[in-house]
Amino acid sequence: MEPVEINAGEYYLRAFRHDDRVDDVPAIVEAFADEETNRYLGNLEITGPGAAEIYVQFLTTSWKHDHRWSWAVCDATTAELLAGIVVRDIDLKTGVGEVMCWSQPRHRGKGVLPTALNSILGWVYGGAGLHRIAYRHAASNKASQRVAEKCGFTLEGRLREETIVDEQREDQLLWSRLATDPYPEQLR
Repeated sequence: MEPVEINAGEYYLRAFRHDDRVDDVPAIVEAFADEETNRYLGNLEITGPGAAEIYVQFLTTSWKHDHRWSWAVCDATTAELLAGIVVRDIDLKTGVGEVMCWSQPRHRGKGVLPTALNSILGWVYGGAGLHRIAYRHAASNKASQRVAEKCGFTLEGRLREETIVDEQREDQLLWSRLATDPYPEQLR
């Protein structure tokens, strides 16, 4: 599949890019240099421009094979990269996938991710025909918990010592949202 662009009002969602017109590499490096991002997504190991370029190339290739779909969440006016959302582990036959997301530190708490993720889920369920999206995060990651709640995910359970945060084993919370679930009424 080719990358899908989504207009989410004040945000424009597009494929990640690294070319002569648009270069997301510096913004990705900046996001993953942040202590909080690194704490919860350190397994991606984006430590510099070279790693970020490989990451963008990987995400671009993944669209072609329907392994994962990804969006750079940009300000619709300035085109600044505000966040990233990836739907991974896609199984078109069973209609399932899992979402992972991050935001630039200076844009946290402003409602960027809930607005963008709800727009993406509209396409994932309606346009792509998936039925179930999972979302998991470290139990200590309260920002991710707020995103899950604002996007209408249902808490399914706790995965004991599933991840490592600050070099310590930590539980993950597992959430899901189905295509048949009601759309969240308020994005507070």
